[in-house]
Order: sequence, then structure tokens, then C-alpha cells
Amino acid sequence: YEQYLFSAHMLAHMLLTMGVPVLLVPGAPVTLLARAVAKRQDDSRGVREWVLWAVHTKYAQFLSHPIVAALLFASSLVVFYFTPIFNWATREHVGHEWMIVHFVITGYLFVQALIGVDPGPKRFGYPQRLILLIATLAFHAFFGLALMTGDTLLLADWFGAMGRTWGATPLQDQQAGGAIAWGIGELPTAALTIIVAIQWARSDERDAKRLDRASDRSGNEDLSEYNRMLERLAQRKEDSR
Repeated sequence: YEQYLFSAHMLAHMLLTMGVPVLLVPGAPVTLLARAVAKRQDDSRGVREWVLWAVHTKYAQFLSHPIVAALLFASSLVVFYFTPIFNWATREHVGHEWMIVHFVITGYLFVQALIGVDPGPKRFGYPQRLILLIATLAFHAFFGLALMTGDTLLLADWFGAMGRTWGATPLQDQQAGGAIAWGIGELPTAALTIIVAIQWARSDERDAKRLDRASDRSGNEDLSEYNRMLERLAQRKEDSR
């Protein structure tokens, strides 16, 4: 029903841009590929070599930057739905396939910047990640609210020309799509928030253990040095006799 109901289209969109990346990124697909596929020994390039080359290009590093990835992720909503791109993706098969690839990639880049383990640019600290995530969450909410309260039908000559005699009117269905973007679309975002918070807590725990080990090593060295000093003083007293 994606081609007939805007609400079904929006549900598919939310799954592509949020649901799939949230499940894909923790699996570390690039790292998995690098470990599972053998390196070629004849100086030629296979899938492994091309993928590793692509993720380390300056272009990929730029797109993977947390701020750039967040801007791409958020702005894609407005650019896609309020420009002729939406019409192209709805009417043309190539446009539809482009839409799928685009939203999966932008979602992957954004989620990768937050919780990814694959190679990429240096990530922000956990407080900055949460701020970035909350800002994006707010943008999603505003976008969904705009669709829920709007009275202008997107692609009226398409969704409004279906001649359906069942279900909600095209405008009501579009408003339901806005509710999906705001409500259901936020569920993966909430999951991301929980994951980032858990990673933050585990990182603090690892740092605390590392500092404790360093303190123990430093304390043992100080004690050994103190004992050696006492031994030297005792030896000097013996020599003075």
C-alpha cells in the first residue's frame, strides 16, 4: 500500500531510515567484511578492497562526520518531501530505488556516528552525542507535527486521485503519516538514546578501572622507591661505623 497510502509510505520510510540502521550498525558490517573476506594477494581489488578504500576516502570521512551526518539525516526529510524529488521517487522506479538507498545510507551514517564500531572519523564525546541525538529528535517531532497539522495534501494529483472509497481521506491519511513520523519514528531514536547512555556508563566504568590499575602500579612503584631509600640510609649508617 506504500504507493497508495501516504501513511504506509511513511511507515516504510521510518523503517528504512531508523529501524534498519539501528539494527545494522551494531553488527559492524564493514569490520565483518574485512575479517570474513580474504585479502587479495595479486594486487587486484575485490569487494573487500573497494569497500575499505571507499570508507577511508576524504569524501566518506566528511559525510561520516557527526555534524554532517546529522544534518544530512534531518534535512533529507524536508528536501525529499517538499521538493519535486518526492514526485520523482513516487512515479519512477529509479527514483524509488534511489529513495531506498539514500535513506538507508543517511540513517546508517547518523547511527554510525552515535554508536558505531566500524572505522570512521573520531566520534564526539558521549554528552555531545546525546545533544546531537536530542536535537535530531526535536527536528523529527517538528516535521511530524507539520504533517499532522497541515491542510495541504502532498502530491495531490497522486494520493488524491486514487478514487478510494474505503479508509481515511487522503488528507487524514497524510496526517496519520505525520503521527507515524512523530510517534513510531521516535521509538528507534529512544532506543539509540538508551544505547548511548549504556555505552557512556560502560566507558566511565572502564576509565575508572584503568585509573585504578594505574594508581596501583604507581603506588607499588612509590613504595618500592621508598624501601630502596630506607635501604640506602641503613647502608650508609653501617658504612659510617
